[in-house]
Amino acid sequence: MNPLKLVVVTAGLTQPSSTRLLSDRLAEAVARQLADEGREVDVHVIELRELAVDIANNFVTGFPSPSLNAELEAVTAADALIAVTPIFTASYSGLFKSFFDVVDNTALTGKPVLIAATGGTPRHSLALEHALRPMFTYLRAVVAPTAVYAAAEDWGAADADGLSGRIARAAGELTELMAGRPATSHATEEVVPFEQQLAALRARQ
Repeated sequence: MNPLKLVVVTAGLTQPSSTRLLSDRLAEAVARQLADEGREVDVHVIELRELAVDIANNFVTGFPSPSLNAELEAVTAADALIAVTPIFTASYSGLFKSFFDVVDNTALTGKPVLIAATGGTPRHSLALEHALRPMFTYLRAVVAPTAVYAAAEDWGAADADGLSGRIARAAGELTELMAGRPATSHATEEVVPFEQQLAALRARQ
């Protein structure tokens, strides 16, 4: 059985960043839960800060650079996506949105996606529901029910209802969606219908 392909898109602007830290924790949680179910996974991280100039040039020229094209192909070939952005002015970052603007509009059809974000205060958490979830729904992705938001005060919280608990719950939901998909081959991409994936998730809850 081929390993599943998990692509992590992280839009942090600093190095290190809380956005990358949250991305890594989510990816580790998903990989751990898949391993518990006997599934192998290859994790590929896309750091958007390294592609900022390439993305801007793509808008001007209409053509992606080799580096950007490789990452766009990775998104298309992925079995699932973790998408994490910092929240600016109550919404996703411009860099985050610009990357998904140049992704082919059919690339995420039927693909499981876990959405997450970081911000300075808890009040920005609603951006996940009024900005990120509608965007990925428009792109016809299958968005995991639990979205993960990490405010500055969340780091270090260890209770089940805190950040660690939300990460575990969201990772479990994405794992269930991925477990119902055959691993994508290099030659073709098999898409499990939206209704079938949701039914598999509900059956496990």
